[in-house]
Parts: sequence; C-alpha cells; structure tokens
Amino acid sequence: MSGGGEDGNINAVSEHLRSPAEAWQTLMAGNARFVGGASNHPNQDAARRASLLSNQHPFVMIFGCSDSRLAAEIIFDLGLGDAFVVRTAGHVVDNTALGSLEYGVEYLDVPLIVVLGHDSCGAVTATKGAVDTGKMPAGFVRDLVERITPSVLASLRKDKTSTVNDMVEEHVKQTAARLVENSPIIASAVARQRTAVVGLTYRLTDGTADLVYSNGHIGA
Repeated sequence: MSGGGEDGNINAVSEHLRSPAEAWQTLMAGNARFVGGASNHPNQDAARRASLLSNQHPFVMIFGCSDSRLAAEIIFDLGLGDAFVVRTAGHVVDNTALGSLEYGVEYLDVPLIVVLGHDSCGAVTATKGAVDTGKMPAGFVRDLVERITPSVLASLRKDKTSTVNDMVEEHVKQTAARLVENSPIIASAVARQRTAVVGLTYRLTDGTADLVYSNGHIGA
C-alpha cells in the first residue's frame, strides 16, 4: 500500500505526535509490523507529498549508521515527513551531526531522538581490529576509528571477551549519552520532558530493534 495502510488514521496521527511516549509507541509499532512482514508503508502517496510542501512535523529523529541494511524508514515502517534522519558510518558524532539533531529539537520540536546501531557493524569491526593490532586505517576512516575507540575500550574493560556486537551496544549507549552531555539544547529538552533520547540495536537476522538506553519518559 502507498497511502495510510489498513489504518486510515496513520497519516494524521504521525503528524501530531508531541509526547516522547507517543512517539516511542508509534516507532516500535512500526518495527513490529516490519518484523512481522505486515508493513503498512504509510505516508507515501501523492497527497502526503503535497501536504508537506510548506512544513514538516517529524515525530522522531533517527541518528543511525550509514549501513545500507539499516534504512530507518523501512525498518520502522515510516513515510514522508515522519522521520528526520541523520546517518554516519558507525553513528559517529561530529559537530555537523550534533547540529543537525539540535536543529530537529530546536526548530522542529521533535519529541524522540533515536541512536540506532546494528550487529556486525563494519565501523566497529574496523575499530576492534585497530585496537587489537595497533594499526590504524588510512584516510579519513581513521577519524571514524578514533571516535569509536573509547566505546570499544569501554566494552573490553567490562569484559575482555567482548564481541563486536557487545561493542556495538556499548557504542550506542555511549553515543546516546554523549548527545545529552554535549548538547545543552538536547539536555534542556530532555529535562523539560519535551524530548527523550533512546538507544537501539538492530538485529540483521530478524529485523528487531532492541532498547539498550533510555533518557526521558517513553513509558517503555
């Protein structure tokens, strides 16, 4: 389907979700549909496209890895205008990414920020390799590895037998916490319960997104 799916109210509801809890419930309902092979493909028709010409009201910001298997709108069954998406390899935070997320909070009043990692992450795997061997990759990939290294080391401090997927989870947690720590705009929105920040890890095998970090009132 390309319109509102089986539920004719999906288009209207997603445009007016203002609480973090409502946004969270809607996001995870979409993931459940995707996992179950029952995606509605909402908000993808010509009428929806036309309705967004002058403004947008996304209910979620997704800061995820650039991996081609992690297409946010697909795995959460979303459409046009639903998600404000920022992606970097290994969901590495830099000033541009942080500024993009602050824009969503400050100017779009988005009630939910999601940090989205996934198992078998290539960027985390490369970082683990660099930590194990002491050999850094060439070019600007080195910058990615340097920014992910603290998460890999933290995971190894907790358990010397940590796997790449354990490190991904730690990196999601550290990234989500860093958004609040480094951004007064995001921290203020969380403190006023306007926004919540969550961390999710995505399983490539079955498409499930698991909650591993939460800061704010989502009712999970």
